[in-house]
Amino acid sequence: MRPTQPHSCSGPANIESPGTGGPPGGAEATPGPSLLNLLAGEERGGPLALSTPERTESCCARISAETPCLAPSNRNPAMVNEARGSGGPHPRSEGSSSGSESSKDSSRCSTPGLDPERHEKLRDKMKRRMESGDKWFSLEFFPPRTAHGAVNLISRFDRMAAGGPLFIDVTWHPAGDPGSDKETSSMMIASTAVNYCGLETILHMTCCRQRREEITSHLQKAKQLGLKNILALRGDPTGDEWEAEEGGFNYAADLVKHIRSEFGDYFDICVAGYPKGHPEAGSFEDDLKYLKEKVSAGADFIITQLFFEADTFFHFVKSCTEMGITCPILPGIFPIQGYSSLRQLVKLSKLEVPQQIKDVIEPIKDNDAAIRNYGIELAVSLCQELLASGQVPGLHFYTLNREMATTEVLKRLGMWTEDPRRPLPWAVSAHPKRREEDVRPIFWASRPKSYIYRTQDWDEFPNGRWGNSSSPAFGELKDYYLFYLKSKSPTEELLKMWGEELTSEESVFEVFASYLSGEPNRQGYKVTCLPWNDDPLAPETNLMKEELLRVNRQGILTINSQPNINGKPSSDPIVGWGPSGGYVFQKESQEDWHLTGAAARGKGI
Repeated sequence: MRPTQPHSCSGPANIESPGTGGPPGGAEATPGPSLLNLLAGEERGGPLALSTPERTESCCARISAETPCLAPSNRNPAMVNEARGSGGPHPRSEGSSSGSESSKDSSRCSTPGLDPERHEKLRDKMKRRMESGDKWFSLEFFPPRTAHGAVNLISRFDRMAAGGPLFIDVTWHPAGDPGSDKETSSMMIASTAVNYCGLETILHMTCCRQRREEITSHLQKAKQLGLKNILALRGDPTGDEWEAEEGGFNYAADLVKHIRSEFGDYFDICVAGYPKGHPEAGSFEDDLKYLKEKVSAGADFIITQLFFEADTFFHFVKSCTEMGITCPILPGIFPIQGYSSLRQLVKLSKLEVPQQIKDVIEPIKDNDAAIRNYGIELAVSLCQELLASGQVPGLHFYTLNREMATTEVLKRLGMWTEDPRRPLPWAVSAHPKRREEDVRPIFWASRPKSYIYRTQDWDEFPNGRWGNSSSPAFGELKDYYLFYLKSKSPTEELLKMWGEELTSEESVFEVFASYLSGEPNRQGYKVTCLPWNDDPLAPETNLMKEELLRVNRQGILTINSQPNINGKPSSDPIVGWGPSGGYVFQKESQEDWHLTGAAARGKGI
């Protein structure tokens, strides 16, 4: 079996005239049950053997009503040839030559209407939203203990990103080796959220009992990974009592000063506020003075510790204003989700639960569903009071890595907005160096995380004008591939979908056909993913489903495809993307595996 090249043109790219695609790509199949082994060519001597997909050229166009220019006279001739499907040299493939040097200033018209948020710092996004009165929400997560838990958390990021959070934040705990390259470290979880999930992300960082050099190293690594925001904290002492360390960072204000001194304005800095005062502070007023010191040192905004009554927050904001603190203050919201988690969080924060809440929870403490429902009602009521006050620009939710309660609260508040419009045909990475990226090759459409991993070391990205052809080609997949790109489905589920064993080529054909049709397989299970696509079918696939079903049942196994689209508006719910007022044009494309030689002739292919 060998791959067939797609047609000469590929899926949407945010450009105004046909252009070239990206570097060649391969199908990354996560090691798994029998179907994967067979498709990966592990059945030696059999008729099925895969080779790496060959280079393909891609082209497409999205015409914007804002841009009259579609064919500038100074376009690169090599690009024009490739756009016509000539198979000319590829400007970004290693060792290729474009015929004439590609330039950022010479390829074609500039791209209209890119999402301005891709270019903004977080504090500027907040300022713009505050000026427009557009409320936002944000979410806090903590690193899980196991690699499997990390994979599940990344899937949760993808699901909760659909609601439109302004940012998320990832906590930091010194005991968990937070700055390492482990899959479960704070650094790697935050990096994955930025680079693979496209989420604006704040990384917590503590300074208690850490050397200056170690903290600087963590900050340099965070910057290299594309992280732009830090929540500066002192952290908890290693023992029962906190003791100052000579020559070290003893307070969060010290960390804020260090970040500004070493990194200037690169990082946006958040600090913590305590509506009832920090438990170790001498008084509420003393704690406000420490907060003012953190803001004066360079903090951009404040997120508060959780609280249970709106008046607590209002008093805190009023006190901050009187102290001269004018930066945004975001209330920390904790939807109660269980009796044990509430007790643990209260113990850690040293907060007192109001008696009226205790009176409701105690009788139902063994009924998790009842407590969660009460917690949702309580959180909705609290948030409504906060938002109605006009003093709250956004809400910050402590999720405890759970999604149901927070999602339900946001939906009831009308803040969970699943906008079907897409700025680009793929989920946009939040890494600063990808902010100009608006072109990707079609044959990576079903494997966006793989594409990001392979291109993580590029020094520039396609932005409608292909850049330096000597930029690095694809990196190799290493151990992290198993973490970032591991299937979201457990092995047991994959076996139910793909079968415990495969007895013939037709068994493989049936798996692909079931995936396309949405009908249960012979075992009664729906096939919701394939090794090349961990997600359900894209809606646009329904436009060519019957054709795809016919060829897959004949042994031409499609792993990527797109229908022909001729002038659909950019607001179309199925194929639309980008700003309104544009039109989408794309040629039909198909990428597949098929039998060759005698095996193909025997099947009539």
